Amino acid sequence: MTKHIAHQPREIADCVSAYLQEGDLDGIVSMFHPDCLVFFPPDAPPSVGLEGARKAFEGFLEVRPRIESNVFSEIITGDTAMLRANWRVIAPDGSIMAEGQSTEVAKKLDNGGWGYLIDCPNGPPNL
Repeated sequence: MTKHIAHQPREIADCVSAYLQEGDLDGIVSMFHPDCLVFFPPDAPPSVGLEGARKAFEGFLEVRPRIESNVFSEIITGDTAMLRANWRVIAPDGSIMAEGQSTEVAKKLDNGGWGYLIDCPNGPPNL
């Protein structure tokens, strides 16, 4: 399978979508920082670390939806970035499975690409 690397933080979701289309869970997980927090599903405590990212995405592999992400804000300082995006998860039949506005913090990975450190698909949780 193709190796996808996000050369810019705004490319992370596209790489996740490509790995999802390929059915490559390890590839999806490679787009997350080892210390990541994934706030999905939104009503549950955050998933922690690479195993948490794996659990957050494993249920999507059977469906293999496409993720469309329109990043409208990206701030980069050194090896850390903050992103905001409008996104949609689209089933193979073209129906919208989910959509929202995300806030993410990305960090440079050991492979030289970018990965999610904090992934909040529905924005940051309330206090």
